[in-house]
Amino acid sequence: MLIPSRRLVLLSVTLCASGLAVSFFKALAPVWLGAALLLLSSTLVDAARVRRIATPVAGRQVAGSLPLGVTSEVRIRIENRLGRPLSVDMFDLHPPQLDAEQLPQSVVLPASGWSEVHYLIRPHERGDTEFGRVQLRITSPFGFWQIQRQAGQPETVRVYPDFARLSGFALMATDHRLSQIGVLQRRRRGEGMDFHQLREYREGDAQRQIDWKASARMQKMISREYQDERDQQIVILLDCGRRMIARDDAISHFDHVVNAALLLAYVGLRQGDAVGLLTMSGPARWLSPRKSRATVNTILNGVYDLQPTVAASDYHLAAQDLMQRVRKRALVVVLSNLRDEDDDTLAPALKLLKSRHLVLFASLRENILSRALAARVDTFDRAITHAAVADYLHSRRQMFNRLEGLGATCVDVEPEQLPIALVNRYLEIKRSGRL
Repeated sequence: MLIPSRRLVLLSVTLCASGLAVSFFKALAPVWLGAALLLLSSTLVDAARVRRIATPVAGRQVAGSLPLGVTSEVRIRIENRLGRPLSVDMFDLHPPQLDAEQLPQSVVLPASGWSEVHYLIRPHERGDTEFGRVQLRITSPFGFWQIQRQAGQPETVRVYPDFARLSGFALMATDHRLSQIGVLQRRRRGEGMDFHQLREYREGDAQRQIDWKASARMQKMISREYQDERDQQIVILLDCGRRMIARDDAISHFDHVVNAALLLAYVGLRQGDAVGLLTMSGPARWLSPRKSRATVNTILNGVYDLQPTVAASDYHLAAQDLMQRVRKRALVVVLSNLRDEDDDTLAPALKLLKSRHLVLFASLRENILSRALAARVDTFDRAITHAAVADYLHSRRQMFNRLEGLGATCVDVEPEQLPIALVNRYLEIKRSGRL
């Protein structure tokens, strides 16, 4: 497709304007007519020449896996195989799930050479996403026209949860520095834990930890060191229903629970437990509990393309499904967003799960609630809002008290607090020996 350039438009406008002047000065008519014929012939020749220009070769360099919400770089290499330079405007057909900066770009390709352009992308939605072909507008030799061509090939990339941030959590966990991200580590006292090793006595060790026989042999105080019981199971029940579409910040509630599930999976595996995952009210995904090092990657690949649906959350159906799949006692972690209408439907599901498993129900609380309570009450409308929010939170707390009365452990936090709060509660359950 041929597109007139700015140069051609300006020359044409100038020629038309001068034509008005020629109408008053007849002597200039031959000059104007010659200029018009020259411009017409030049544009026709230029159009014919630009049509014969071979399309440059374009190649895209982009990571096959992109982290959600993190800026990454895309490189486009454009190769000119002609014996003269080409002026090209480039636009990459990036997916709508990515925000792009520094597009379009103009570049001059050297004769029989290549140039490389860079631009930035930032994904705002997980899943498979596809780049189209590279769009090129090639400027004609005289600069009167631009012809649009496509180069390169479409390319599919995967947008994952922010695994760089999660790997940072993982590194701290590997180095026993979980406290730096808010995960509480308390001294073990020995009940409900497996023997790990003998070591020298440290100030603060309980008397029951002292191994008197080893102390007599070594002629110094020796203590037993214990570790949490291993070989237990964690099954994450992930709500993919419509309530998870809610969004308080750059990412949705569903993205927050996915991040929390991944961090919990990593820490659970580090604790020696098997971790599995089951979805509810959305695409059916079942990953049986495993202990291998590849389990986190398996879960990551199993949930990276999940999106919340418009389906209602059916806790009882999910509980029945999980009871059929998981026969051994496990810690069932339900990641959802509790609502008033769930009280009657959630209780039977918890009762069913509690017949065999230990249940941890983690719910997200909207940030706007805490902001509304913290806001200054200086008008009648704000007073009404403050009272309504306080009443709602009181009712919500009562609902969680009823769930805890049924034997479930509950977590109710704002979305960005969920990953750390969830891991802390899991470690408390491990220390208590309840599992």
